[in-house]
Amino acid sequence: MRSTVFAVLAALALVVAPWAGALAQDEAPKPAPKSAAAGAAAGLPRKPIPYTRLNAKPAKPKPKPAEGAAAASGAPSAAGAAAAKPPPVVAAPAPRTPAPQPAYDEFGPLPQAKPAPPPPQPVQPPARAQRLASGQAMAPAELEAFVDGVMKDAMGREHIAGAAVSVVQNGQLVMKKGYGFAGLNPDRPVDPDRTLFRIGSISKTFTWIAVMKEVEAGRIRLNQPVNLYLPEKAQVKDQGYDQPVRVANLMDHSAGFEDRALGQLFERDFDRVRPLDLYLRQERPRRVHAPGVVSSYSNYGAALAGEAVAWTSGKPYERLVEDEILNPLGMGHTSFREPHPVKAGLPAPMPAGLTGDVSDGYRWTGIGFHRRPYEFIEQIAPAGAGSSTAGDMAKYMLMMLGGGQLNGATIYGPTTAEAFRTPLRKTPVGINGWAHGLMVFDLPGGHRGYGHGGATLSFFSNMVVVPDLNLGIFVTTNTDTARPLVNRLPDRIVQHFYAPPEPFPRAGSPELVGRAGDFEGYYLTTRRAYSGLEGFVDQLTGGAKVSITHDGRLVTRDQGGVKTWSPEGPLDDGRFIASQGEERLAFDVADGQARAFHVASGTMAYERISLWRQPNMLMLLAALTAVAAVATLAGVPLRNRREFRQNQIQSRASLVQTIQAVLWLTSFGLFSLFLGKIGDAAAVMYSWPGFSMVVASAAALVSAGLTATTLLALPAVWRGGRRVDSWTQLRKAGFTVTVLVYLAFSVELAVLGALSPWNT
Repeated sequence: MRSTVFAVLAALALVVAPWAGALAQDEAPKPAPKSAAAGAAAGLPRKPIPYTRLNAKPAKPKPKPAEGAAAASGAPSAAGAAAAKPPPVVAAPAPRTPAPQPAYDEFGPLPQAKPAPPPPQPVQPPARAQRLASGQAMAPAELEAFVDGVMKDAMGREHIAGAAVSVVQNGQLVMKKGYGFAGLNPDRPVDPDRTLFRIGSISKTFTWIAVMKEVEAGRIRLNQPVNLYLPEKAQVKDQGYDQPVRVANLMDHSAGFEDRALGQLFERDFDRVRPLDLYLRQERPRRVHAPGVVSSYSNYGAALAGEAVAWTSGKPYERLVEDEILNPLGMGHTSFREPHPVKAGLPAPMPAGLTGDVSDGYRWTGIGFHRRPYEFIEQIAPAGAGSSTAGDMAKYMLMMLGGGQLNGATIYGPTTAEAFRTPLRKTPVGINGWAHGLMVFDLPGGHRGYGHGGATLSFFSNMVVVPDLNLGIFVTTNTDTARPLVNRLPDRIVQHFYAPPEPFPRAGSPELVGRAGDFEGYYLTTRRAYSGLEGFVDQLTGGAKVSITHDGRLVTRDQGGVKTWSPEGPLDDGRFIASQGEERLAFDVADGQARAFHVASGTMAYERISLWRQPNMLMLLAALTAVAAVATLAGVPLRNRREFRQNQIQSRASLVQTIQAVLWLTSFGLFSLFLGKIGDAAAVMYSWPGFSMVVASAAALVSAGLTATTLLALPAVWRGGRRVDSWTQLRKAGFTVTVLVYLAFSVELAVLGALSPWNT
């Protein structure tokens, strides 16, 4: 029986170990606080009392308490505490029946019911992978388990058909894996060594390597005008600017070009694919900023750089990349060629051995995956025509981390390697300054990465190399919903293995609440078309609304979603950091007012615009115009005989306004047809501008022109003729209000570029 009691005491010692150390006063650094429950129970012992002291038997020696169990729990044993200092004498309770003897806890005797088993220990969450110092490598098994969890969760939640990942570190391939399918019906699983994904703008990194190799060879200088290295027909026109566009301006996207894409950046009809030099002549954009002033992403600028290296090297762009980069690195499953028939003037097609391994591209429709046609990008190949595998991109990252060398092959020298770590632009902390064409990423834990993202209509990819961790991460996908996954995976890996935990969300600023008006407003991206119907659509979709919350956080709402930010430093510095994460914003502040802000990617700035140019104003005027048009048409059958009395001018003015009403409503209907397909980027891209958009613009243009006629007739309408042959005052007022509404809407459409059906 005694052994049973000691076993119970030993089990209790495991449970009350945290209190046992505090109760042994002579071994604790300070006296333990008294229990509130013990103080409330009069006459109960305040401390555990060994069983042998309560039932002393002088004829027998004192049994030793279960020291092993106490020691195992980390608490001092009762015997050790008694030997150091005897506990205060407490009156023993009245004698009890000898068996079974009661057990005690710090609050007094336990009930004599059948002893309960020890309470179950709480289930501990799985231990997080140990954080590593910068010089420590990730364990491949732990990395794969972590990436598997991220990928499988995202692919299920975000509906991604197929993906591939490769990770390199310390000169070794750590992970290479495919997920999902490269094709459906029949299923083709992704093979990380064979499945080719479109890598989009990661292709530009090959172009910048080609440029720097020409610099090393002395055939190109970065500070010289790019026109020196272009055939005459492809040269950049001055368009009223004194400063020429230099090669370095192409690398940091500060050439000052507007950004046009609809109807020509991607093609689904191979018959529309043109040679690079012809594309550059036919799709020449406007220059909207002086060179070097604003960094605003330009596919056209990267294509110019590709044409320049082809011109100076004497090789077609595709052959140059193969000879100078792909073949030396053994990247046999990477190509800038596309699967198509042989066509005069175009590069040779993709090798037949690769075409069967090209992944299909998909759109998630809400009920399933819709296979999209192949995206031809050959007409602007240096900006985005590359296709590659996770395995080949692992070699590419190892070369970049190796300073341009891999397995005895030297792609570029140490000067270029240093250039790819040196931003061309001086930017605020956390804003990409373009390291000679490479994006600069601020990663969790203060680590800095270099690389590029890539996006086509259906494929999203990301490549980041982190020199201080000797780490490279590549991820690619084949579905239009995958942008969030490829953007966050490199951050998640670095955060999990190499960054200390940080408290989130970050706090707001009371000062920002008081200065809300200095930052709130509507901002429009610089990466857009600046005229025509594409400019009109870009102004409707390319804005960001900035607001301030009551607790002092800044909120941005744009096409990418809603994000919250906290001030980082004085407000006049204009620096903000994400409330959760490492992403940053930088505002241009002048005289205490925000004028623009720059995003972390460095691909664009957002400029603050007036109320007159905001979509909300357009929507308000459109609604008023629609109401006026409906009222005009409804008035024809509803007017009484007296209201039909009118002079000749009034009769003609009424007819013109009725025609306007029909035209405005026709324009609205056709534009709504265009809006019905705007959720499918491929449909807009391939069919641009389309019948509905052109006719809607033409109808609006005619109606706006007729507004000038009614405006000129307004004085004569009010003068009228004899009382019996003129409109009532109410009808004259209605006509005037309608003219003014149509006029305001027409001016708004003209400012936004919507009245130009010939300029798409």
